[in-house]
Amino acid sequence: MEIDTQWQALGTGEDATRTITKIAIFAVGGQGGGVLTDWIVNLAEANGYKAQSTSVAGVAQRTGATIYYVEMAPDNGKAPVFSLSPSQGDVDIVICAELMEAGRAVIRGFVTADKTTLIASSHRILAVSEKIVPGKGEQDSNAVLSRLGSASQKLVAFNMEDVAAENGSVISSSLFGALAGSGALPFPKSTYEETIRKGGKGVNASLASFNASFNHAQSAGAAGSPVTKRPEQPTPVISLTARGPARKLAAWQLLLSRIEALPEQTREMTLAGLRKTVEFQDLEYGEEYLNHLEIVLASDTENESWELTRTAAKYIANAMCYDDTIRVADIKTQKTRFQRVHREVGPAAGSQLELTEYLHPRMEEICGTLPTRLGRWIEVRPAVFNWLDRRVNKGRRIRTRSIRGFLSLWLISSLKPWRRSFLRHQIETDHLQSWRDLTLKTVHSDYQLAVEILKCRRLIKGYSDTHIRGHSKFDRVLSSLALLKGRKDASDWLRRLREAALLDEKGDALEGALKTVQTL
Repeated sequence: MEIDTQWQALGTGEDATRTITKIAIFAVGGQGGGVLTDWIVNLAEANGYKAQSTSVAGVAQRTGATIYYVEMAPDNGKAPVFSLSPSQGDVDIVICAELMEAGRAVIRGFVTADKTTLIASSHRILAVSEKIVPGKGEQDSNAVLSRLGSASQKLVAFNMEDVAAENGSVISSSLFGALAGSGALPFPKSTYEETIRKGGKGVNASLASFNASFNHAQSAGAAGSPVTKRPEQPTPVISLTARGPARKLAAWQLLLSRIEALPEQTREMTLAGLRKTVEFQDLEYGEEYLNHLEIVLASDTENESWELTRTAAKYIANAMCYDDTIRVADIKTQKTRFQRVHREVGPAAGSQLELTEYLHPRMEEICGTLPTRLGRWIEVRPAVFNWLDRRVNKGRRIRTRSIRGFLSLWLISSLKPWRRSFLRHQIETDHLQSWRDLTLKTVHSDYQLAVEILKCRRLIKGYSDTHIRGHSKFDRVLSSLALLKGRKDASDWLRRLREAALLDEKGDALEGALKTVQTL
């Protein structure tokens, strides 16, 4: 029996695995890790190598990525002995389809500074622990990126998800391009491209994404930079021009002239708020937004760099653009949404994409979409309210591809011109007015506290139960104002309470913080 040369090497003290290239791929569901693995195996075999791939599935989405492992060696006529899984400190190339998975690969010891080329997309997919935070639960990506450079021999890191999306493909193709551009494998670019062509699916888009990613990795490598980041896109200049009927264009230009009269530090945020409110309702609603802001500006001061007005520009717009049944229906029937879903799902040629919307309206939402007097009449009569609630408070699945399903949502969205006459709008307007007045009442005695009161509006968001919980937290946080009145650190304490309210859904952290305030 012929003895494999690797086993012969063991007797001479030589490294039996010196000719084997080891590649570990970390990817979560839907990122094409299996496709990328197949491409790498086919690439190796096309270049005269023997290759083997294995995979170990993660427990669940974002609690552990699937690890695909490839080993390859030049075909010298002997059967190489390949390992079934990667070993710590002994991986030549690590490919990660998301930034935090690259961090996990470093922590687990698969990435070493003396050996490993690390290829990672710098975009984020939030972990479950980040998503459940009511506020901003995203962890600092820069801390991970800064560690990757020193942990690896060579790092190629940029937003490969964006590269793929811009070319109508998925991230596996841009990861493949980054691998080719990194020079970590001794194969010509043409064989990478031929591997994609032989796949036979989405070839043109995959090649476009591959080449864009390849060029970026190549240019960054030529510059000698150990860390390559995709260049940030320049912030577009906000255009003050628009197209439409002459009467509406004249009204829009008048609103823009009011923004130009504001302090320079406030204009950018105000323009964003104006666009949001006009899109939400109409030009007259945008005028109402500017009226609110000018009232706040009258109580502001240049000594504070107009911080109060800048903050108000953001949160008043958010308050005016609340989520009601009309807005939800409008979003679900927009052409751009169907295009985005189609792009993300990527159905095969000739197949049809069916989109099913799940809606669960409560009687509160139904009353909010009724004329104010009728909605209040129902709400103050529990027997009537409960009788109706039993008939409407149930989940519904609506297929928007069908004429009946689409029209049912479109008819709700078509109520937009009458929104101001509905109960929900009256409730939101009253709440906005009292919140704004509380801010103005506070600003002359404690400027920073007034700013923090404005920022508390971020507690209120979403729809249905989420909206109710946010309102409850908002009220609980502002209930502390009586206890904080007159304190020099009042603004700091209100900020702490707001951040505590954003830590968990149930509000346990907020209750603990409130108890601390009560003992001050």
